[in-house]
Amino acid sequence: MLGFMTPSSTPAPDSPRSPAHRSPLRRLTARDRGEVDRSATRLELFFDLCFVVAIAQAGIQLVHAVAEGHAGEGILYYAMVFFAIWWAWMNFTWFASAYDNDDVLFRVVTLIQIAGVLVLAASVSRAFEDHEHQAAVVGYVIMRLASVSQWLRVARSSQGSERRMALRYAGGVVLCQIGWIGLVVLPEDTVVAVFVVMAVLEMCVPAYAERAQPSSWHPRHIAERYGLFTIIVLGETIAAATVAVKTGIDEEDALGELVPIAAGGLLIIFAAWWIYFVVPIHGHLRSNRQAFLWGYGHYVVFASAAAIGAGLEVAVEQSVGKAHISTLSASAAVTLPTALYLLTVWALHSRYFKVGIAQQLVLPTAALLVICCMFLGEWAVLSAGLVCALTVATDETLTARTTARGREAAVRAPVA
Repeated sequence: MLGFMTPSSTPAPDSPRSPAHRSPLRRLTARDRGEVDRSATRLELFFDLCFVVAIAQAGIQLVHAVAEGHAGEGILYYAMVFFAIWWAWMNFTWFASAYDNDDVLFRVVTLIQIAGVLVLAASVSRAFEDHEHQAAVVGYVIMRLASVSQWLRVARSSQGSERRMALRYAGGVVLCQIGWIGLVVLPEDTVVAVFVVMAVLEMCVPAYAERAQPSSWHPRHIAERYGLFTIIVLGETIAAATVAVKTGIDEEDALGELVPIAAGGLLIIFAAWWIYFVVPIHGHLRSNRQAFLWGYGHYVVFASAAAIGAGLEVAVEQSVGKAHISTLSASAAVTLPTALYLLTVWALHSRYFKVGIAQQLVLPTAALLVICCMFLGEWAVLSAGLVCALTVATDETLTARTTARGREAAVRAPVA
């Protein structure tokens, strides 16, 4: 779960993977926030990989909705489903950063959470098409009960304010899960309102729980986990676009129409990766406010990155005549999430490391130009890709010039 406060005062154990801590069951105590060389575990990587299934299902349903001319409804349900996926990932990621002891019970409970993720993934199509949420709620119950059991383990292994924090987390998760059942029992026309209320309450649980005591999440580890998940989302985007292009070539023999879309899509995704990882963000995750905005803001980063892949599929289907929407609508399906991604990464990452107004304006200007590309017809996606590539080149050039001027100033400065 999202812990976004200052370091915990609870003494941390040695690394759970060291030879001295190989017993099957261990106390679930806080890890050291200053731990050196903390990195993602194999279990965490496996956990992330299983989310690919859910992300792919959400993207497929978004493609179908937009291609059939139901973009508004499709985007709404995509946002809701993706929140469920993202929040489940958040729950595990921040908890594991603070309390992963890698014992047998921790592994088993994590695997149970993965089972819940797969149930959620299997329910995505029914949530989109039939607005049935029973299976999704069942998947969430599996995940959340597993999460509650972890927090109760922490409470049992701790005392004082840390125990109070853990109990608040457990209680908050249980109460929110009861609220999510409203998606099943309440009338269909109240689903969106219930979802909004419950999403807000979910995001308030960490702030309430950690008023007692902050959890000991690890800044470098958290930054790595978010980066790895970004790579997974972008990888799923490439996979979806590749399958769409292959299908178009095999069924319609439309290579000429698809090459600009494929080339532009690759440029967009390559640039998206470059822009996200151009700066190390872990040093920025210091205060409560910074970590709160950064962690929650990634909902937009992940959702827009995945939506780019869905948009590329829509553009392919429209170009071969399988989607009965206008070229403008198909182009918007790619350019709008791309622009949103650029703006969000700038707001969460880049603006803290840019020097001068020119560097600060690179990504916002690129987002505006990408939106303008929407009106270029069949060349929209390729044009957006070229804009993204030019954005990377411009940013690198400006950064290099700033660095060179700094070195020149340092050389010219008189020695004290």
